[in-house]
Amino acid sequence: MTVKHILNEQLLMGYAAGILPEAFDLVVASHLSLSDESRAMLGGYEAIGGAVMEDSDAVEMGADALASVMGRIKSEGTVQSKPAIKHAKPGILPEPLQDYVGGDVDKIKWRPLGGGVKQAILRTSGKAQARLLFIPAGAAVPDHGHRGTELTLVLQGAFSDEVDTFARGDIEIANEDLNHQPIASEDADCICLAATDAPLRFNSLIPRLLQPIFRI
Repeated sequence: MTVKHILNEQLLMGYAAGILPEAFDLVVASHLSLSDESRAMLGGYEAIGGAVMEDSDAVEMGADALASVMGRIKSEGTVQSKPAIKHAKPGILPEPLQDYVGGDVDKIKWRPLGGGVKQAILRTSGKAQARLLFIPAGAAVPDHGHRGTELTLVLQGAFSDEVDTFARGDIEIANEDLNHQPIASEDADCICLAATDAPLRFNSLIPRLLQPIFRI
């Protein structure tokens, strides 16, 4: 499928290096399963990384290296592997996301946020958080800014904001410089996968009051 808005170099390289939070990994892997262009770019970064490793000089490990690594694993708990990139399969949710939900959209346990908008917070490790958002056709989410980075991947329908229009497979990368109010297109309900590494900054009083309850 043709995807207009794709990942930037920083996110692709972070995913290839395995340094992104799990919530961001999930959004990136889901986008990659829908975007041929992003997958091709990732392959290029991985090839460059492999070549650099082959050209690097070997470093002798210390006698206590194994014990040190095992100690860190024990103290930090289970190491979370990043979601695997898989090609799109029938359904609205990409396969990496279906593994988290346990199926397609019919398995999502939505929670109302008001105005017909719903969310489902996904269980991920680390400080970054991932959630699915359902925005009824023609509806808007409260206008807001960002205290960190927000990745939003469209899975169904489309939304428009001050930046552009985003449809299935498109990803919007928002940071502290962006204030916007996404509005779902009139022709279909919009479902998105979003990940944030810091709370949003709502401009209206009521969303700010409800923010701790909704964990946004």
